[in-house]
Amino acid sequence: QIAASLPLKKQLWQQTIIAKIENQAAHLAMQSADNRPLLALANKVKSGDSENCEAQAAAYYWKNVFPDFLSFKREREGAAPNNLLNYGYAILRAMVARNLVASGLLPTLGIHHRNQYNAYCLADDIMEPYRPYVDKVVCDIVKMNGKYLEMTPNMKEQLLSIPKLDVMIDGQKNPLFNATQRSTASLSKCFEGNSKTLLYPVF
Repeated sequence: QIAASLPLKKQLWQQTIIAKIENQAAHLAMQSADNRPLLALANKVKSGDSENCEAQAAAYYWKNVFPDFLSFKREREGAAPNNLLNYGYAILRAMVARNLVASGLLPTLGIHHRNQYNAYCLADDIMEPYRPYVDKVVCDIVKMNGKYLEMTPNMKEQLLSIPKLDVMIDGQKNPLFNATQRSTASLSKCFEGNSKTLLYPVF
């Protein structure tokens, strides 16, 4: 992992961002929004995402994923449902970090994210394609609660069920927790030189 070359890391990041944008596109389609701009961006991602398609995709995605009445902006400290997204992503991040360690990897050494004050750079990388699963749970909560999005025990329960969600990975249905395990194990194989492909779920 420490000896991984820059071209390998850039290639792994390219795969990660393509998977993330394709999953965002699939989630938008589920919310009956136009996902064609995202599908076009997914096809344009270069090694290391040098043209920052991830940010372009995020700008379009967040504008279209929630109902208009929320006037949503994705900001960590922003108005609801940012609170619910933050909580869901924290669960996801902990899960990915745990499975990275179980796969013999250091969560500190990212393939893209770099920050000396962040002990989970690699978890932040590998969780990216999984974020739309959290977003869907939050969309379901919004549909049930409208503008009333202060965290309740019921909402917390829905978010805590994220590890058990069924996802498709490598043509098989797995609970999301197991899928993150398969992603981290596939990353380990890439670092060992035994594979060039990161396994990610297909939304």
